[in-house]
Amino acid sequence: MKAVTWQGKRDVRVEEVPDPKIQEPTDAVIRVTSAGLCGSDLHLYEVLTPFMTPGDILGHEPMGIVEEVGAEVPGLKPGDRVVVPFQIACGHCFMCGTGLPTQCETTQVTGEGMGAALFGYTRLYGAVPGGQAEYLRVPQAQYGPIKVPDGPPDDRFVYLSDVLPTAWQAVAYADVPQGGSIAVLGLGPIGDMACRVAQLKGAGRVFGVDLVPERLRRARERGVETYDLRSFDSEKELVAAIRDETGGRGPDAVIDAVGTEAHGSAAAKLVQQGAAVLPRAIGGRLAERFSVDRLAALYTAIDLVRRGGTISLSGVYGGMADPMPMLTLFDKQIQLRMGQANVRRWSDDILPYLTEEDPLGVDDFATHRVPLTDAPHAYETFQKKRDGAVKVLLKP
Repeated sequence: MKAVTWQGKRDVRVEEVPDPKIQEPTDAVIRVTSAGLCGSDLHLYEVLTPFMTPGDILGHEPMGIVEEVGAEVPGLKPGDRVVVPFQIACGHCFMCGTGLPTQCETTQVTGEGMGAALFGYTRLYGAVPGGQAEYLRVPQAQYGPIKVPDGPPDDRFVYLSDVLPTAWQAVAYADVPQGGSIAVLGLGPIGDMACRVAQLKGAGRVFGVDLVPERLRRARERGVETYDLRSFDSEKELVAAIRDETGGRGPDAVIDAVGTEAHGSAAAKLVQQGAAVLPRAIGGRLAERFSVDRLAALYTAIDLVRRGGTISLSGVYGGMADPMPMLTLFDKQIQLRMGQANVRRWSDDILPYLTEEDPLGVDDFATHRVPLTDAPHAYETFQKKRDGAVKVLLKP
């Protein structure tokens, strides 16, 4: 089969690889019909290269048709249409039972000290082959796959794999009071969808911050009060402008949907790039102990949120030696919540909104739909924010 493979920094290729097979009785194999290109994939493309191995199959936002199931997968049969969550979880351990499948005790990558295994996401999360491919082996298929109806196009459901539950959890963790205010930093796929979910859940005012015109336009057209970072001389000016709209206090909550590759963090960017060009054995060891993130967005969130407010982190961070302004966090009595989205925790809540009325605008959420064979160009376009690329779907 054809699959998108990682070969090095900014080097992904579509190659022929062996077809997946049932290996455990709890496995399923699906024929992939759509696979999203995620902002988290760009971290592998640029920053997290020390944790990658040439030939790794990328992708963690797939959906498709079940081709084969193992003997211990009673809920699925060939022909079923399913969305596959990005994390791999059993559904019956303590952590899954508490609504935290990203911490699944059955699939935790204990050798790396990490949580549940993820599709297509570095050795830290199990180096499990990902879904940007023609076929995908799905471990723990007795729990993970979400069955969806036949008929509507893939765009209606594919975002259940990651975008929708990540945005939903970001808003849930932000805990915005009814009629309250929330700022979303970064209007890529997650930030854009978080704005929509916040509006759906009753936020009174939603502020969105980015520096990409297409992203700002999309959010503004859906009623978000947008701020172009390029219009301000500093983040301090941006913070002051939003505070002026919230009685001088700042919004009740802030979602950081940017993460480790934030604009405006030059020194940290230099460190990340240096680690990425080292031999992987050395770069990986250094990154595990001394890695840093570009924290401009998080620092802005800390400055912006009102005292006693909440910061919800949905952007991926991976630093182990990040300096944090603990005095400010403590003095402002800020609540901080974060983590990978627990897909199955939220999927049943989200499904009723994936109706013909389409209140979240999923049908036209993708800006680009391209063949799997065009994946290298799609990665480059998405990373460089060219051609209005906000959300890319790959079609095997």
